[in-house]
Amino acid sequence: MARGEQLGRQWVILQMLITSTDGKSVSDLSKKVNCHSRTVYRDLEALQIAGFPIYTEKKEGKTFWCILETAKKKAPIPLSLSELMALYFGRDMLNVLKNTIFHDSLKSLFNKIKKTLPVEYISFLEQFEKNIKVGQHPYKLYTGFKDTLNKVNLAVEARKYVDISYFTMSRNKNTRRKVAPYNIWFFDGTFYLVGLCMKREEIRTFAFDRISTLEITGEIFKRPDDFSVEEYMRPSFGVFHGETARVKIRFASEAVGYVKEKIWHESQIISDQKDGSIIFEAEVAGTDEIKIWVMGWGAKAKVVEPESLKIEIKSEIDSLVLLYD
Repeated sequence: MARGEQLGRQWVILQMLITSTDGKSVSDLSKKVNCHSRTVYRDLEALQIAGFPIYTEKKEGKTFWCILETAKKKAPIPLSLSELMALYFGRDMLNVLKNTIFHDSLKSLFNKIKKTLPVEYISFLEQFEKNIKVGQHPYKLYTGFKDTLNKVNLAVEARKYVDISYFTMSRNKNTRRKVAPYNIWFFDGTFYLVGLCMKREEIRTFAFDRISTLEITGEIFKRPDDFSVEEYMRPSFGVFHGETARVKIRFASEAVGYVKEKIWHESQIISDQKDGSIIFEAEVAGTDEIKIWVMGWGAKAKVVEPESLKIEIKSEIDSLVLLYD
């Protein structure tokens, strides 16, 4: 049996005992963790050996397992064991933010929490860390962006314009921009500044790692009351915007399970076909990112519409054939 599975089951048992006022029978615990009563008895014994003050009580001829009330209040912070577990898991997820104020602050928070916990809690949390790991690749190194993050955050709060020097990939050059910063947005391992670009006179998205210089001006802007970064980003398949297009993609049966197990876009509609394939439909703002996504599926995905996207992908394929010829 995997150690991680055993540990997770024991956490569930502990949480049930902590939240129960009258204790739980082995039968109750077995049903909750979906395993044999003998396994639950072994888990309870292991928890007692680990130092958790678990005991039994007889009520009307039936045995109930309980945890001392003093133990329930042992940690001076208002967090349950499951909440602590979630925090530890969240810290691992935020490793992509190393060398930013967010990761540093979270690390400091964990150190403070750890000092307040009893030994048995710490022991379980450390084991939990070893058993559950989060893998995130690729990711960016934000060592040099602390200052930019802090400045943008201040500008968003103070509603002040920023002057930036920004490198545009498509044009391969730096340009000067005056921007009203509405939000900081974190997506797929990258920080973005979302705001009104005065050069283009429209809302634009700027990747932090392409901002070479940024200065806060003394000029105040008024952010539209109805602006929502979630609503602004909703039509996009990833980050960037473009002309709205309705896309239809046919996925071969071999890819159906993988496509169906995730929400790729909020507008998506998936229709089963008689031959075992599916048709994926979505209304997206710009097709550059969905083109890359479709090509990543290889021969398992074929664009049905729009025609312009089919032509773009065919052109890419022709270039690849020449490259590997």
